[in-house]
Amino acid sequence: MIRVLVWNEFHHEKTKEEVKAIYPNGIHNAIADFLRCDDIEVKTATLDDENCGISKEILDETDVLIWWGHMAHNKVPDEVASLVRDAVHSGMGAIFLHSAHHSKPFKKLMGTPCSLTWRESGDSELVWVTDPSHPITQGIDYAISLPHEETYGEPFSIPNPDKVLFIGSYSGGEAFRSGCLFQRGNGQIFYFQPGHETFPTYYIPEVQTVIRNAVRFVAPRYRAEIKCPHVHHFGHPEGYVRVKKA
Repeated sequence: MIRVLVWNEFHHEKTKEEVKAIYPNGIHNAIADFLRCDDIEVKTATLDDENCGISKEILDETDVLIWWGHMAHNKVPDEVASLVRDAVHSGMGAIFLHSAHHSKPFKKLMGTPCSLTWRESGDSELVWVTDPSHPITQGIDYAISLPHEETYGEPFSIPNPDKVLFIGSYSGGEAFRSGCLFQRGNGQIFYFQPGHETFPTYYIPEVQTVIRNAVRFVAPRYRAEIKCPHVHHFGHPEGYVRVKKA
């Protein structure tokens, strides 16, 4: 089983009636509902949980963390963001959705401002597949059609991705790297742009397929804390050995 933790601020749904009408049980539960299946088990956490629902012990038992945030990035303690960063370095997979590009964990992992251009005008969007052979794009035709979505545009101040799997084009003319893969330490990261809170994006089957595929792709293949041991070189009479400290 792939153990998934879906994290969501869960503030928009409590403060905005139009968001509550779309996601009455929260974006986190909407995502959890379509992810649960024979090989994926899901738990959820929110900003208002104790310690944001994040601890080292919880992350040690999490294979993939999905993060959605928007209006309260600054309320996530730096210590929590560092725990997420360290877990990814050790091999936990992470998926950052929509405005989580400005979340503290994502920015710690990228090491850049992660800023972009944006506007809320309800443009339509086509999310184009750039690599139809990749496991995350399986089940998707040439593009995902989104009737309405918040407009994101370049420049997107992230490091060059290891791979761009989707490029979004909007009716207003913008283009955006909508699906990006990164590796940090032993962990895989996928950023996926669709998912503005005032549109029912997470009910669209193709969007669900991408996120489900991404969970399976970024799930750990190797998980271990990255250390800096002192070792003898290969030419040592005893071979390649770790040196024990006195």
